[in-house]
Amino acid sequence: MIKEYDYDLSAHNTFRMKVKCACYIKYDSIEELESLPWDELPKPIKHIGEGSNLLFTKDFPGTVLHSAIRHVKYVDLGLDEVPVIAGAGVKWDALAAELCGHGLWGAENLSLIPGEVGAAAVQNIGAYGVEFKDIVKGVTCYDLLERRRCKFTVEQCGYGYRESMFKEADGRYIVTSVLLRLSRVPRPRLEYKGLADIDASSPMAVRQAVIDIRRSKLPDPEDIGSAGSFFKNPVISAVDFLRVVEAAGTDKVPHYVLDGGMIKVPAAWLIDSCGLKGETEGGAAVYDKQPLVIINASGSATPSDILELERRVVATVHARYGITLHPEVEHI
Repeated sequence: MIKEYDYDLSAHNTFRMKVKCACYIKYDSIEELESLPWDELPKPIKHIGEGSNLLFTKDFPGTVLHSAIRHVKYVDLGLDEVPVIAGAGVKWDALAAELCGHGLWGAENLSLIPGEVGAAAVQNIGAYGVEFKDIVKGVTCYDLLERRRCKFTVEQCGYGYRESMFKEADGRYIVTSVLLRLSRVPRPRLEYKGLADIDASSPMAVRQAVIDIRRSKLPDPEDIGSAGSFFKNPVISAVDFLRVVEAAGTDKVPHYVLDGGMIKVPAAWLIDSCGLKGETEGGAAVYDKQPLVIINASGSATPSDILELERRVVATVHARYGITLHPEVEHI
C-alpha cells in the first residue's frame, strides 16, 4: 500500500491538470482496502482509475483512492462462453488485447479505450456499437456505507448510455473486480460504418481496425492531454430532430434512430457545424481532428480554460440548435 499526503495528481489525470489532493492511497488487495482507517481519512473520498474520464476543476480537499488489484482469471469450462474475472486495477486496453489474443470475442470493439477495468464498469464505456454492459456478467464491490463486500448482476448495475447505478450511488461502491463473458464463437459487431469492410476473421483483426480508426481521430494521451470524448451524444425526440434539420439547412444531418423512436445525433457533428473545431481558450482547444474532444493544447491549460471552453461550446450549440450538450467527462 502507498499512502501520501498533499499529493500531486498530475500523473493521475489524462488532462494533465496540475492539481493536488489532501491524501492519496494506492492499495493492492481488497483486504488492504477494508483495513483503511475510514473515519480518519480526509473527506470527501474519491476513487479513480487512470483518470482518463475526469476533469479536476481545482485541488481536491479529500482522499483519492486507486486500485492496484490486477489479477486476471479465466474460468474455462470448455464451453462456447468463457467467463473471465479481472481486478479493478487492470488496464482495460491491456485486457482487451489479451482477450483478443486468446481468440475470444466481445471486447474487440472496445480496444484502445483508456482507463482501468473498475472505471469501465462504472462508466459503461462504449465504442463502435458495443458497450461494456454487453460483455459484463457481474461486478464485485466494496460498500463504503455498510463497510462490506457485495456483488451485483449486470441487471442490477442499471447500465445506460455512459451511465450506471455506481455513478448514481455517488461513490458508495468501490469496484474491486468484474466478471466478463467472452465467446469462442465468432460474433463480430460491424454495424459502425467504418468497420463495414474490414477483415473480421479474428478478434485481433477487428481490434486492429478499431485501433486504426481511433488513432486517426483521437489524440494520443501520451502526447496531448485530454479526457477523450468530452460530450455525450444527445438523444432527442423526432420533433426536436426536425428542428435541428431546419436550423442546419440540410436534410443530411447524421443520426441514429433508437428503440422507442428517439434519435441520437453525433455531438461532434453539432459542434463542427457551429464552426467550433480548433476553437481555443487559454491553453485549451477543441481538437481539430475530432471536435468531440477538448484538449490541453499547450500542456499548461488550467481547469478554468477547459471549463470556459466547455461553456462556450455548450452555449453556441444551444443557440443554434436548441440542444444542450452534457459532458461525458466527470467534473471533480
